[in-house]
Amino acid sequence: MKQLRYRQVHLDFHTSEYIQDIGKDFQAEEFAQTLKEAYVDSITCFARCHHGWLYYPSKKFPELIHPELANHNLLMEQIEACHRNGIKVPVYTTIRWDGRVMREHPEWLCVDEKGDFINMQEVLEPHFYNAICLNSGYRDFLKEHLLDIIDVVGTDNLDGIFMDIVVQVDCCCDHCRKKMLEHNIDPDSKKERESYAAIMLEEFKEEISEFIRANAPGISIFYNDSRFDTDSKRAFDAYSHLELESLPSGSWGYDHFPAVVRYARTLGKEIIGMTGKFHTYWGDFHSLKNKAALEYECFQMLAMGTGCSVGDQLHPLGKLSKATYELIGSVYKSVAEKEKYCIGAAAKSEIAILTPVEYLDHTVKDLVIPKALIGAVRMLQELSCQFDIVDSDAELDGYRVVILPDGIPYSKRLETILSGYVGKGGCLLGTYDACLPEDGISGLYGIKYMGRSVFSREFVMPNDIIGRNLPKEEFVMYERGNDIEAAQAEVLMDRIAPYFERGGEKFCSHQHAPSSGRVHMPEVTRKGNVIYCAHPLFGLYRKNAAVWCKQMVKDMLDILLPNPLVSHNGPSTLLCTLNTQKDFHRDILHLLHYITEKRSEDISTIEDVIPLYHTEIRIFAGDRKVSGVYLLPEEEPAAFTQENGYIRFQVEKIEGHQMAGIQYADGKEE
Repeated sequence: MKQLRYRQVHLDFHTSEYIQDIGKDFQAEEFAQTLKEAYVDSITCFARCHHGWLYYPSKKFPELIHPELANHNLLMEQIEACHRNGIKVPVYTTIRWDGRVMREHPEWLCVDEKGDFINMQEVLEPHFYNAICLNSGYRDFLKEHLLDIIDVVGTDNLDGIFMDIVVQVDCCCDHCRKKMLEHNIDPDSKKERESYAAIMLEEFKEEISEFIRANAPGISIFYNDSRFDTDSKRAFDAYSHLELESLPSGSWGYDHFPAVVRYARTLGKEIIGMTGKFHTYWGDFHSLKNKAALEYECFQMLAMGTGCSVGDQLHPLGKLSKATYELIGSVYKSVAEKEKYCIGAAAKSEIAILTPVEYLDHTVKDLVIPKALIGAVRMLQELSCQFDIVDSDAELDGYRVVILPDGIPYSKRLETILSGYVGKGGCLLGTYDACLPEDGISGLYGIKYMGRSVFSREFVMPNDIIGRNLPKEEFVMYERGNDIEAAQAEVLMDRIAPYFERGGEKFCSHQHAPSSGRVHMPEVTRKGNVIYCAHPLFGLYRKNAAVWCKQMVKDMLDILLPNPLVSHNGPSTLLCTLNTQKDFHRDILHLLHYITEKRSEDISTIEDVIPLYHTEIRIFAGDRKVSGVYLLPEEEPAAFTQENGYIRFQVEKIEGHQMAGIQYADGKEE
């Protein structure tokens, strides 16, 4: 597949049949010029929507063309006008949601174990959210529909196909039950049904991609399930690239994208990040996102090594919103100036977080990112660490430190992998239950698990090793930890017991009893290159944002990673990512300073850009000779020094997003 465009729009067009004159005001050249003036270089346009209607002159299904569509050539004119202006047009169709199918083909719908239709959004009617079964006769219809798109649009004009709502569904319909029995799978077992649902979805993607490639070779293919996790590697070859849907003002929130993209970028495919222009969520007509929020969301995509996509929805009359494209253009103008320093860049990561998502069951995966993962991502970003998120199949040797957050169960396989990594000189930081056996002494940590603590809240005592910059007095841990014995490890930090556990007749004040001053158990231990903490530090940080937890992790990392890639004297709200463009022998540092706030009852957003001044940056370059440091995209030289493996320079002003290029002498300057 050719290189992805970096300034995309995803143009929803889910349009009711109860609205007249659909597309009446559409003017093809005006449409394309509006996009071009907004620096858009790719736009996903609709062949078929969730209501079940088509927006092109279908040869096979003319009866499915939107009954109020004034211009049956709408999609074709969008494609032709955009192509004349150098803009790509992948084509959208829906998979699991279709209002017309819901009404006319109930035999194609998924049902639960009670025989009820599965409403994927759990909203009251009217809606189009009942899931469609991909084992039903619908699959044949879908193939005919895809072939119809290819035939009408033409292989020379078709840039790609975006298929939406390709999600795993626990279906108990007759079609699925029959298939499960053929696979010797018990259709009455929820766990086995979920296992089959994953297998079926994998087979579906492989079959559909083979079908598309046979009829339209070379086009882009993407299956959207509005999330991306370790299960998404199934049928990975069926995708040409990845698009990570993550509207922070919707149900995703600002914690979602960094946790997902840091995993996805390790898998070897080109990626587009996707947000929306909406103040809230898809279908929020006549709203605009704050400009600062859209800047941050797009610039963060660049910083994470992805292209940008902004979701919009075309008005039923077919005219783009002027204000929307002024907003998008104000951000994409900057993206256009910066993208040459981003295309082909790869993350320079020295830490890997092993994701607990891998160990969740499917029903939980559909709902949340584990709080331990969110806490770990937040904490490491606030500490300016350069890190990826990986699963247990990843090659770990390229990372200096591997972090095992809470929520990773013990397995002999994982212990063997991690022991091999440590044996080669790798460093490990584990917390709470992460790969901790309940029997015997952990060969990895050198500790013995004694059970869950009898105290729901205990205290840690800072010292000159862990908690160096904290007052030397007790700090509370808000969740229950593990009791351990340091059998083959040294103790780096003690845990202090309260006077008693609150319960029965015993209580003190409003929450918990204070410290008794009595050392109760080890809190932090070390065995060679391996450090362990007995409390769920990362989940606790997500829940309470206790700065002492972050300070504890910082001190552990200072032991395991004494010369980190990036450090600075700025605030913890400064996001730093370091990427490398090997073809140009340069590194690109992204500095983003945007502060998210929850001013609304429902959503977080960003309204103000607060500049930072005189920020000192330190980057570890090792023995590579640096020939220049430049502020980008201005290409303004910055004074720097290089000694003891580090380069140091100052950025006088960071207003939202600033990039810096570090040019090495072993390559040409651009």
